[in-house]
Amino acid sequence: MCPATAVPTDEELLHWLALIFTPGLGARKAAELIERYGSPVPIFRASAGELTAAGLSGAVARSIASGCCFEDAVEQQEKLRENGVRVVTCTDAAYPSQLRQIYDPPAVLFVQGRVELLQGVMVALVGSRRATPYGLAAAERLAADLANAGIVVVSGMARGVDTAAHVGALNSGGGTVAVFGCGLDLIYPAENRKLAARIAGEGLLVSEFPLGTPAHPQNFPIRNRIVSGLSEGVVVVEGMEYSGSLITARLALDQNREVFAVPGNITAKSSFGPNLLIKQGAQLVQTATDILDGLSWEARSRLARQATLTEALAETMETPAEVSPMAAIHQQVLSLLSPDQPLHLDALLDQMLGVSSSEVIASMFELELQGKVRQLPGRSYVKVWYE
Repeated sequence: MCPATAVPTDEELLHWLALIFTPGLGARKAAELIERYGSPVPIFRASAGELTAAGLSGAVARSIASGCCFEDAVEQQEKLRENGVRVVTCTDAAYPSQLRQIYDPPAVLFVQGRVELLQGVMVALVGSRRATPYGLAAAERLAADLANAGIVVVSGMARGVDTAAHVGALNSGGGTVAVFGCGLDLIYPAENRKLAARIAGEGLLVSEFPLGTPAHPQNFPIRNRIVSGLSEGVVVVEGMEYSGSLITARLALDQNREVFAVPGNITAKSSFGPNLLIKQGAQLVQTATDILDGLSWEARSRLARQATLTEALAETMETPAEVSPMAAIHQQVLSLLSPDQPLHLDALLDQMLGVSSSEVIASMFELELQGKVRQLPGRSYVKVWYE
């Protein structure tokens, strides 16, 4: 476990970067060296014999002693400046305490955005990349409700459930952390470029991989241990039998984190993962309250203190709400839509008695802007969540 110290100087940061560029040196061995030597600077001053005596293989010890990785470190340091990316080392006070507790915490985190979110109470929402409308609605609503309760929502930036979780947290004005399986300068999937830019401004992007690292398939299981390691608990929304979300849930159990699961249709392949987890003892989730109640006493105490401050601030800023003249139409539309059964626009219009098609379309547009309705391909609609 790395001891917390001050933010490193530029010279010290160069040594940190050289350490992580050392071939064959994993996160666990790097942490052991930091614990033994205090920082990377004395590590690079040690002889190959001393490093071998510290438990390194001969090849890794010689690589460190030769200083051959400093060229890569200098290049990386320049990229970090150009991209506005900060490095949080495991001895930095900004490094999340939860992550320090896992078996193999990364020596450094590359971050961009609101670094203070690393000190928040975090919960991970993960699930299928090929999520159903039900899964997307569940992830977005749970993320919004958790964010409203002061939780920082963590996910992996993938399409599907991950994306819905990040969007739900941001749309509610809350914080979210996106953990990459590649360098922060390489957005994956590419379709999430706008979302990544938004998170960099309103949330936090995190990776243990240096800038320029491609999204290799083997990186994502490695990434998942950080998703769970940052969090007080992991919520699985959807996932098939061999999905990455189940890997994250197993990692969470290994890290002594709480595991939650949103139940799904027993005939759907996408529900296999969460239903199996519930059968094995995961806490069943119907609302965000189920997640909040399942967190540790310490985490709930921190949230309670945050909520008291937030409520006091809200009381001083409260203003009377305006009632929309289309409120009745909105209510009728929402009563006809469901989160898991898409309804075609023509079918909706047929059921909207006494309301013109133009009024219905205007209502749908406004509800979409409010995040209460989502349009699917083929002019079908679903409600984001039930009332």
